[in-house]
Amino acid sequence: MDRAQKEKLVEELGQIFESSGVVVVSHYEGLTVAEMQDLRARAREAGSSVRVAKNKLAKIALEGKPCASISEYLSGMTVLTFSEDPVAAAKVAEDFAKDNKKFEILGGAMGESALDRAGVTAVSKMPSREELIASIVGCIGAPAANIAGAIGAPASNIAGILSTLEEREAA
Repeated sequence: MDRAQKEKLVEELGQIFESSGVVVVSHYEGLTVAEMQDLRARAREAGSSVRVAKNKLAKIALEGKPCASISEYLSGMTVLTFSEDPVAAAKVAEDFAKDNKKFEILGGAMGESALDRAGVTAVSKMPSREELIASIVGCIGAPAANIAGAIGAPASNIAGILSTLEEREAA
């Protein structure tokens, strides 16, 4: 890899570190190609990404970034799992670690907050952005449906009473 390629890679990693809601650092020593492809597929489905990068270049890219605290985890065979959604990458990494004992989560960062192993686990148990939005929409929609039902109910009751009265007079 020549200097220009390294500079480009450092720039790409820098953008990843700036724009990601969460970055999880893991060791992947001993994983097969098929297992890594499985990790990448799971990440893609969840809206996150996986990146293997040289530790030295990643440390250079981390300088001055909000998640610079993860540089301490960059040693050995590391892989970065990241996403804009603050929960997606942590969930992917946790789920994959449960299925593959060779995949060891070291820690990560959520914005400026450093996460240790337990922190990544805690983040992975949080609801995702989509789940939160669905929950909020459900909470907002429920009172409106109740109001519409309450407003519509008396009218239907009145209509029922009127139809009953008409039937009595007709008889």
